[in-house]
Amino acid sequence: MAEAAAEIAFDDFMKVDIRAGTVLEVEDFPQARKPAYKLKIDFGTEIGVKKSSAQITVHYSQDDLVGRQVMAVVNFPPRQIGPFMSEVLTLGYEDDNGDIVLASLDKPVPNGKRLC
Repeated sequence: MAEAAAEIAFDDFMKVDIRAGTVLEVEDFPQARKPAYKLKIDFGTEIGVKKSSAQITVHYSQDDLVGRQVMAVVNFPPRQIGPFMSEVLTLGYEDDNGDIVLASLDKPVPNGKRLC
């Protein structure tokens, strides 16, 4: 189990922009070091469609993901992952085997809504 992170101020937390978006497209990402998908996620008119690499192949098929709402950090700088530029960080948790389970919403919200 990981240790709790150091305490931060609420203003520091508010600097992290976590938004809801709907997965539009999913592709295999065979060039990734660990099995992953390339996702296109719609974050609404303000943010638009963004790309993300996600190591979620153990628990999710491509068909499971299309149309699913996910949560992602949208204000990190883009990150080069092999030949792919990931624009947002899709959020999840490691299970007991180290495989990723998506952080998810239990009811739909409009794309682009910010975590508050």
